[in-house]
Amino acid sequence: MHIRNFDLNKKVFIVAELSANHAQNLDIALQSVRAAKEAGADAIKIQTYTPHSLTLDSKKDDFIIKGGLWDKKSFFELYDNAKTPYEWHSQIFEAAQDAGIICFSSPFCKDDLEFLKRFDPPAYKIASFEANDENFARLVIREKKPVLVSTGIATKEELKRICEICKEEENENLILLKCTSSYPADTKDMNLSSINLLKKEFNCIVGLSDHSLDNLSSIIAVSLGARVVEKHFCLDKSIKSEDSAFSLDFNEFKSLCEDIRKTEEALGKPSLELDEKGLKNRVFARSLYASADIKKGEIFTESNIKSIRPNFGLHPKFYKDLLGKKAKRDIKFADALNEGDL
Repeated sequence: MHIRNFDLNKKVFIVAELSANHAQNLDIALQSVRAAKEAGADAIKIQTYTPHSLTLDSKKDDFIIKGGLWDKKSFFELYDNAKTPYEWHSQIFEAAQDAGIICFSSPFCKDDLEFLKRFDPPAYKIASFEANDENFARLVIREKKPVLVSTGIATKEELKRICEICKEEENENLILLKCTSSYPADTKDMNLSSINLLKKEFNCIVGLSDHSLDNLSSIIAVSLGARVVEKHFCLDKSIKSEDSAFSLDFNEFKSLCEDIRKTEEALGKPSLELDEKGLKNRVFARSLYASADIKKGEIFTESNIKSIRPNFGLHPKFYKDLLGKKAKRDIKFADALNEGDL
């Protein structure tokens, strides 16, 4: 699968999730785009919504968050504080183009999607909290762009329905991101073995939306076959936002990108053939040598031939074939045996 100029089959697609980490400052948002590119990200992802896209402006008990990072805030208040204003989008997409980094977004309602279309993003993201909204998901999928969907709090049935909608709308570009909806997420809760299950169950590209605070989960996910890694990104820890508590700063994100690329190098390609260095080091393997002077016609025995390093002689598999046979030539101590001696 390709996300406009990026082949997910060739290397892992690393996404810096800006989310609320602009802290309602456009200059920070634009700096973050450039910094994400410098840190090694392949894409910067933003979120496109107004609080009305997500909830109602109500202080009723149903709309008050209980526990966690956002305890006692109303849904409306949280999303109003965290939103990326519509009027910033043009400058953010332009900054991404100038920096040479892919930019795409998560819409949360039809109006958000219609607004985003003007920027022709190369992909869309559906948050797991919206995955149960079939009507909205269909609108996004119908755009025929790659669609990333976080599994998070989505049920198996809801993910299955997303896949069915993709087939109905003839969009084969589905990417499921294993996600633990905890902010931040503990390593013990990541359940990364689900990556293989997702690939098997839904037959699509799988990645990781990682809310943990270190690189370990992302590296494990890549080792398990994740083709996309998304992680929250902020310029530095001094910038406080609704999402900063579970975001990586520039140096941490750069380290993540470097570790993912090293992991890809270490994984290499599945092959049992020796590479150039392995072939070169075959010199240190064993082979058959004369361990004493051997006269022509003398019998090969355990006392006069030996399997030793280096590997310039006959393969050790011929050791037993030689025992008991007569030498066809005079062989000096430490001479390599060859096929003519068989």
